[in-house]
Amino acid sequence: MPSPDSPAILVTGGAKRVGAAIVRDLHAAGCRVAIHCHVSLAAAQALSAELNALRPDSSCVLQADLLDCAALPALVAEVIARFGRLDGLVNNASSFFPTALGSIDEAAWLDLIGSNLKAPLFLTQAAAPHLAASGGAVVNIVDIHADRPLEGYPVYSVAKAGLQGLTRSLAIELAPRVRVNGIAPGAIEWPEDGQFSAAQRAGIVAHTPLQRTGRADEIAHAVRFLLLDASYVTGQILAVDGGRSARL
Repeated sequence: MPSPDSPAILVTGGAKRVGAAIVRDLHAAGCRVAIHCHVSLAAAQALSAELNALRPDSSCVLQADLLDCAALPALVAEVIARFGRLDGLVNNASSFFPTALGSIDEAAWLDLIGSNLKAPLFLTQAAAPHLAASGGAVVNIVDIHADRPLEGYPVYSVAKAGLQGLTRSLAIELAPRVRVNGIAPGAIEWPEDGQFSAAQRAGIVAHTPLQRTGRADEIAHAVRFLLLDASYVTGQILAVDGGRSARL
């Protein structure tokens, strides 16, 4: 049985891809993990069952639409009810799709700004009193394109730029009890819907000093560091991008 003193971490979008890698890495470090999902319930439940088989009652699944701000305090309350505390929040859930200028509509704006900026703000706000009580931390998954916009993705780029600014603002607002940092990944896992052609992918890798895409576990290790080990680090954005941002 996990100790009631084991850190309890909420990871949004934790069912698949990078989110699942973050969940696994934190669990391996001894944390109890609340896996948030929206539509990927089956994947979240399978991951939670896998982790609970390793350490009973160390994981749970919480389903919520992060665009529904009224539901976010209840999401935090569920974590407290399940684990009795909240030590960390990872704002990982994100929408990502192109928005061609001239055809941007409000639905795209609400989705991209909502998932990448609005939800992290309101979820952190709901979690803040509990994180302050535990001396916890927040890690936001930002993006290399917060600083250098991606052509064809203006709304997404603006949303991530906002999240970068929010990270630094919240580090000030929540100090000294809560640390807030961000990670700016480069090319880690390509979108599953084919948004980038083989030629585009090859071009990005060629432009990256380390000459490869990153692995999800490399993002996860950075999240774990910022949550659990970086006790004197706040208001920072850590680039985990193979050096790509140094060349852009």
